[in-house]
Amino acid sequence: MALHLLVITHGMWGNPNHVGELERVVKEQHPGDDLHVLRPQTSREENTYDGIDWNGERVVTEIVDEIASLAAQGRTVTRFSITGYSLGGLVARYVVGILRQRNFFDTITPVNFNTIATPHLGVPRMPSSFFSSMAGVIGPRMLSRTGEQFFCADKWLKGRPLLEVMADPDQIFYQGLAAFQTIRIYANAVNDTTVPYVTAAIEVHDPFVSREVTGLEIEIDEKYSPRVASIRLPDVPPTPTPKPTVLSPKWFKSFTNIKRPPLPPFLQFRFPFNYVVYLMIPILFPTFITLALFRITVASRGSRLRIRLLEEEAATPGSVERLAHVLAKLETQVESTVLDLVEETESTPGNDTKNQPYLKPVQRRIAANLNKLPLIKEIAYFPTIRFAHAVIVCRDVKNFESHKAGVGIVRHWANSFIL
Repeated sequence: MALHLLVITHGMWGNPNHVGELERVVKEQHPGDDLHVLRPQTSREENTYDGIDWNGERVVTEIVDEIASLAAQGRTVTRFSITGYSLGGLVARYVVGILRQRNFFDTITPVNFNTIATPHLGVPRMPSSFFSSMAGVIGPRMLSRTGEQFFCADKWLKGRPLLEVMADPDQIFYQGLAAFQTIRIYANAVNDTTVPYVTAAIEVHDPFVSREVTGLEIEIDEKYSPRVASIRLPDVPPTPTPKPTVLSPKWFKSFTNIKRPPLPPFLQFRFPFNYVVYLMIPILFPTFITLALFRITVASRGSRLRIRLLEEEAATPGSVERLAHVLAKLETQVESTVLDLVEETESTPGNDTKNQPYLKPVQRRIAANLNKLPLIKEIAYFPTIRFAHAVIVCRDVKNFESHKAGVGIVRHWANSFIL
């Protein structure tokens, strides 16, 4: 029996449950036994610190094992698709490079390649943002190998960061990606502070500053969101409601319409205990931040130890040769090419717009190369959602009602899937 294998990879700090709605909806839209979905298990949670490359190696191992298991059941994979959410989209791009290097696509047809809210250009620095500036300093240090790769601070091959190597038309990552019948990427236009529009959509300008953007036309239940996406985004983002003057009648009246803060499920209680939690927020918030930073630090240290052990294991005779080592050998067998070195300063043309995210020259080179591919770009628009990054894939509909607002995007992805 011929099968179409769909691999769905999750994001940073994530697990396969985060993309569970994608699997449920695509199976609902394409019923039958000819579609088989794999959500890799080995690149989850703290393993996401180990780098795009190591997680890509893990996912490929699972793909190979899954195909062998299906073959033992008399089911043959003849078509292949992959969708990555957030960090998972970068892992997916690495995966197709490994598969191309192993001649995987000689016998299996690559069909759909999709990413959803993926930082294709890495993490851009946002203007006038203290948090963004701090993230640029501590991110490469606290998020282990993945953090270095997010911020293009690594030297993966001949001094170049991995994200640039993966966007090089002469490398197998790019060539593997170009082999797919369709390449479709989804990006949040607004309210995604985790993966902003410019990097998810592979665009060097914010849509509300310099260009018009065509989006999706999706009908959705009004109780979740009055408007998930639109044919054309407005020329300017929604204007925030002006705050009433302090001590004015409207100011006092506003207290009667206060919505409860977005708290995690374990802190959501009924009246009157909910007000006790609200009063404790000044204590709970810094405590949570401290614990989160502690956990990140411990996880990063564990990741670096794990990477060292993985590197030692990969160097032992008889082990499967990592893609990085294969490419390094190939590079030494040809004449070294001279790259156009651009001084990475903030005086780069196009970076002087006050409202634009700052992109390094290497990130602009990545964007220029990737935009040569036949990309189909879909823009999700959630003007009333605070955390659009989780909503776009309905990441946790069981615990967060607001995440159901992304069902229109998920259905669009499933409907666009070529079986």
